[in-house]
Amino acid sequence: MSPRLYDLVDATWPAASYRDVGGFTLREGRGAGNRVGSASLTLPLDEADIDAAIAGHHALSQPAIFQVRDGQEPLDAALAARGMEAYDEVVILGARLEDLPQEAADLTAFAHWPPLAIMRELFAQDGIDAARQAVMARAKGPSCVVLGRACDRPAGAAFVACAQTEAMLHALVVSPAFRRQGVARNIMAEAAFWAAQNGAERLSLVVRTENSAALALYNRLGMQPLCRYHYRREVL
Repeated sequence: MSPRLYDLVDATWPAASYRDVGGFTLREGRGAGNRVGSASLTLPLDEADIDAAIAGHHALSQPAIFQVRDGQEPLDAALAARGMEAYDEVVILGARLEDLPQEAADLTAFAHWPPLAIMRELFAQDGIDAARQAVMARAKGPSCVVLGRACDRPAGAAFVACAQTEAMLHALVVSPAFRRQGVARNIMAEAAFWAAQNGAERLSLVVRTENSAALALYNRLGMQPLCRYHYRREVL
């Protein structure tokens, strides 16, 4: 992951706290998932720093999870040698806002803050629980949630935040009853419009490589893969 994109993820989906442990940045997740509860290598690899990072995770009462980015094969091999399990390969996609649609169909998507109760329900139904929703409130730059509607009913939601001239979309969910009806596309268009209004020039997002339906949508919208990473975790 390029430093710019790494910083963007941290700025728009921030951990509860950050600390330097040897050559790693350790994130305090508070139960909010891999992205905010992992350690990432920021200096040349030293095997002793892996032990320090594992101890740091345990001191925070969270499992030891490491984010392994493009080009970090030695780290990946060192973690594998310790029996750590690889999982959740993801790709970061991005595009210039001028290349993305910024017009949602009439009355189908609305950007606002804070999240409405119905949006919190939509997030929770898709596994984005209270701990993950708390991450949204920690973003320091401009941010919003986008409510997607279909058939005059709430149908989906997403979170978007800006850091300088970059925007990133997180937690895009669509209710199963409304999938394949253009809800995600309308949410994306509203997110791009909102981002442009708030000074952004690009929009990025993170998606699991196994999510073929989402990848197909983002490809149709003109988003391009920028980099990949995956996680390794201790097997307890």
